[in-house]
Amino acid sequence: MNSNGLLDLLENNARLTYQDLADILQEDETEIKKEIKHLEDERIICGYHTVINYNKALRNEKVMAFIEVDCTPQRHKGYDKTAMKIANYPEIDTMYLLSGDCDFLCLVQGKTMFEVARFVSDKIACVEDVRSTKTLFVLKQYKSNGIIMKDADPQETNRLVVTP
Repeated sequence: MNSNGLLDLLENNARLTYQDLADILQEDETEIKKEIKHLEDERIICGYHTVINYNKALRNEKVMAFIEVDCTPQRHKGYDKTAMKIANYPEIDTMYLLSGDCDFLCLVQGKTMFEVARFVSDKIACVEDVRSTKTLFVLKQYKSNGIIMKDADPQETNRLVVTP
């Protein structure tokens, strides 16, 4: 079975049924179930998520911020020990090790800007080997996981203007 094809389908639509997946991949439904179970057990599939347009949600009670974190890597451990300390905070939604101007980029969620700011100053900034942080608050989300958050305007066209 081609796990990559299965993963691509689930990444684009996690609501597909086992039968849908079997039909698309021309496989047996039992094999699809076994493969998905294997991928979950191996932590290749780590969860199934819904993309929510918080710009339109009736109760917009979520503040998101990207936190740039600079730290000093530890001898024989690199960035991993510091990363795991930060990643274990429940406020951290997503965390990346980057090349460039900052070492880590963290997506943090909270109820207010003040709550996020307090989390950064009281928790992340106090982690051993963290040298500095920079907080970037999300004002509006335009696209998430490949999905555009803007409502389609019937007056707009999807075509780009062609110029010489």
